[in-house]
Amino acid sequence: MARAGKFYLGLVTAVIFVLLEVAAVALLKRSSTLQNIWINRISHSVMATTWGSFTKVRNYFGLREQNEILAGRNYELFKELQHYKELEKSVQAMARLDSARLPSRFNYIPAEITAMGTNSRHNYIILDKGSEHGVKPQSAIITPNGVVGMIYAVDRRYSYGLSFLNEKVSVSARIGREGLVAPLSWDGQGSDRAILKDIPLHLTVAEGDTVRTSGISAVYPPDIPIGVTTGSRLIDGAVNVVDVKLFVDFASLRYVIIAENPDRTTIEKMER
Repeated sequence: MARAGKFYLGLVTAVIFVLLEVAAVALLKRSSTLQNIWINRISHSVMATTWGSFTKVRNYFGLREQNEILAGRNYELFKELQHYKELEKSVQAMARLDSARLPSRFNYIPAEITAMGTNSRHNYIILDKGSEHGVKPQSAIITPNGVVGMIYAVDRRYSYGLSFLNEKVSVSARIGREGLVAPLSWDGQGSDRAILKDIPLHLTVAEGDTVRTSGISAVYPPDIPIGVTTGSRLIDGAVNVVDVKLFVDFASLRYVIIAENPDRTTIEKMER
């Protein structure tokens, strides 16, 4: 109780002190013109500082709101820019597809590489087109300058393929337009090299001949240029192979074409 009494006594004393100070300032202001001017200057300065602080705080929160509006607008502009970039990419892809002069009995879908492995013996490739774009398994992945691989599995929006730089992939190829037909596969070493296998020992293949897809396949369109021969050699004295330098630069590859043969299933049934 004693402590409460002291607290209230101190509070009353402080209130009385403030009131007396205010009364003293009021009397001082009325008693002299010079003192009145000084007091007005001080009061105006205090009021200006106080209102200036309030204005800065108000402007700060207003600026924060404006920044949020600008950030939202920038996001909308970014999405719109990405949309136009996608449209431009599609137009460019279709222009490349039209200029490739590919066989008309295949269906062609331009695609962009999302991911690709090049550092193992079983390399893969993932494309940004899937079943909703018409992609089907066992479709060829090509460019106008060569074979890239083959579609292995398809998702709704993406497709997974085996790269030509994979030991499991083999392409039926022809040396020249009317020459020898043999299976072409990656040599397992450089990304720009392949070998034609099963070459008869008595045949000599000249350097510099163009190697193309043979068309003896339900997967790959015919006459797609693949590479150029660089020579032939014997392996273990019994197997003759032809070295081929590939046209496709897998290190800088970005856009490809998915080629789907609508008659592939029928052809495979007839073969069986």
